[in-house]
Amino acid sequence: MTALWTLSLLLSASLLGCLAVTSPDGSPLPHNLPPSLGTNSSDGSLSVDLPMALRVFSMDYHHVQAPFEIVLWIMLASLAKLGFHWSGRVPAVVPESCVLIMVGLLVGGVIYGVRHSAPPTLSADAFFLFLLPPIVLDAGYFLPGRLFFENLGTILWYAVLGTLWNVLGIGLSLYGVCLLAQSSLGDVSLLHCLLFGSLIAAVDPVAVLSVFQEMQVNEQLHILVFGESLLNDAVTVVLYKLFESFLRLPSVSGLDVLLGGCRVVVVGIGGLCVGLFFGLLAALTSRFTSRAQVIAPLFVFLYSYLSYLTSEMLHLSGIMAIVTCAATMKQYVEANVSERSNTSIQYFLKMWSSVSETLIFTFLGVSTIQDIHMWSWPFVCSTLLLCLIWRATGVLLLTAFVNKLRRNAVTFRDQFIIAYGGLRGAICFSLVFLIDDFPKKRLFITTTIVVILFTVFVQGMTIKPLVELLYVKRKKRALPTLSEEIHSRLIDHLVAGIEDVVGYWGQHYWKDKFEQFNKKYLRRFLIRNDRQASSSILRVYQELERREQRGVEEEAPPIVDPRSQGRPLLPEEMESIRRILSRNLQNFNNKTPAYSRHTLHQDTSVDRTRKPLYRHQSLGERYSYNTITHFQGEDGGLSEPQRVRTGLSRSHTVCSISPRSTLLDSSDSAGPAQTRSMDPKAAREDLVSPKHQETVERAARKHLSFVLENEKQQ
Repeated sequence: MTALWTLSLLLSASLLGCLAVTSPDGSPLPHNLPPSLGTNSSDGSLSVDLPMALRVFSMDYHHVQAPFEIVLWIMLASLAKLGFHWSGRVPAVVPESCVLIMVGLLVGGVIYGVRHSAPPTLSADAFFLFLLPPIVLDAGYFLPGRLFFENLGTILWYAVLGTLWNVLGIGLSLYGVCLLAQSSLGDVSLLHCLLFGSLIAAVDPVAVLSVFQEMQVNEQLHILVFGESLLNDAVTVVLYKLFESFLRLPSVSGLDVLLGGCRVVVVGIGGLCVGLFFGLLAALTSRFTSRAQVIAPLFVFLYSYLSYLTSEMLHLSGIMAIVTCAATMKQYVEANVSERSNTSIQYFLKMWSSVSETLIFTFLGVSTIQDIHMWSWPFVCSTLLLCLIWRATGVLLLTAFVNKLRRNAVTFRDQFIIAYGGLRGAICFSLVFLIDDFPKKRLFITTTIVVILFTVFVQGMTIKPLVELLYVKRKKRALPTLSEEIHSRLIDHLVAGIEDVVGYWGQHYWKDKFEQFNKKYLRRFLIRNDRQASSSILRVYQELERREQRGVEEEAPPIVDPRSQGRPLLPEEMESIRRILSRNLQNFNNKTPAYSRHTLHQDTSVDRTRKPLYRHQSLGERYSYNTITHFQGEDGGLSEPQRVRTGLSRSHTVCSISPRSTLLDSSDSAGPAQTRSMDPKAAREDLVSPKHQETVERAARKHLSFVLENEKQQ
């Protein structure tokens, strides 16, 4: 652990030396001229200084300055993350984002102390074009489709209406604060407050995911917070650009507001269409990669990034585009490419998004050390308080309406975690630097940094103890089995059929229609023939295999519930528990009557000497069995008690009789001497005669009436 932090400090020192390289007069050296070029000619033109002797060693840092510094920053951030996971009990108390921000603050302070100037900041273009797409692509590609679409209505309710609620509430409330503090905040207009409200309402998926993945909350809560934060960014960016356009207009009319609302819809739907187009195109391209599997994963990244850049070029929602593209192409790409290619896609996406998250949080800390801060207690404190109040009220009011339409209601505990989990991050930090210069821009930057640090450190560090204190349901560690998945899909088909019968077009109805369309057209067109699954069960099994492989490879250390940790039991306590269990088991055995599978359940209120009942047999069975029993009695092979025991049956028919008992009665009535003197051949003829059959049936009826009378008396 110490070695890792020492290596990080050495790398940061080397990075400082690289950033501080300047010319002797204090100005940075030009990047396009090597040191051997100069102006030696009389007319000032460039000429080449020929070296007097061959140099054995030389250095040209400016030739590799940009990639060298990028690699050093990535190395520093990765070592900080590695040191965090090897820091003992720190990960159980402090979120990873907090540690990375602290490392950034440390590096930024060192740079500021060495250079006596502000450290480099993370530009908005670098964030939106290079660091944000990998994170959103990873979230969209591994999006739990079933959970997401089952809760899509609630997610859109939170992401669209909830974001509008927060933006308008925070913006209008801050404008009221500015009107009350005219002396210091009088030059802040309503549109500036709405613009600041749109960026400060952006819930950062990077910060939210990093905290919720560590807590392993239940699937419903995770998908609600994750989906809301993911789509919330798209809405806030659109609203930010809308208010920015309003600020640049000389005046805003009602028509402009109406056109602005139409623009929000067009931007969202346009990004969705762009992502759908590139997702289907990526799936179609992967169908023809069977002879070049090495480059198959490349198309996933290229088409996804191309959808994001195309949407940004057309001023559409790039986040919506890349999420839609990733979710669309996933099932078809996984079916077309090999398992090795799927593993490569998975690892590269995870690595790329992890590096981006690490750089974002590190630069957040570095960029905090600036000379541009402006402080205003009313504005900063009001913003912090209003962010908490408006988000909490929005979640409570929207959930109260949503629970009337949901089968699985969102509990109050989950609502509290959703409201408390509104962490801010790099998105609002990057948007605040894009604001056009005006007198209070530095105040907006300072307030945004304070809100980010408060939500990440205070809320991020306390949300895990609150989850344990409120007993919020956690996620099941075990993945669903094949039987569970098949039964779940069977229930889906059953509910879809019921909805179709009653004429209700619910989510199961539309899901079933899409599955039919997907199976009939899309899968046949986008998946090559040798990869077509012969049955749906096989396709489910393959999907579960890939999910289990991802779960095993990404499995985190098991979560230890602190409530389950207690002192070990003493020997006398163990002996007392063993004695209590033995006594209870003995009492249970005494109260429970013993019975075998050949007898009925015993009733304590009935005499236990009761005769067993016998299996009902047909007349043919009686005849054949009587014949066999008669000859065995003649030969003396079986005694009378043995014959009675062998007549016991496994069935328990109440109105049945024993053919052997009938034979005994008939033989007793005929007399023992007569039975001994009877010839076997004559006996066989006598048995098959009609007269003998009538005698046997009459005796059977008498015996049946006798048995029934005995049953009534008992």
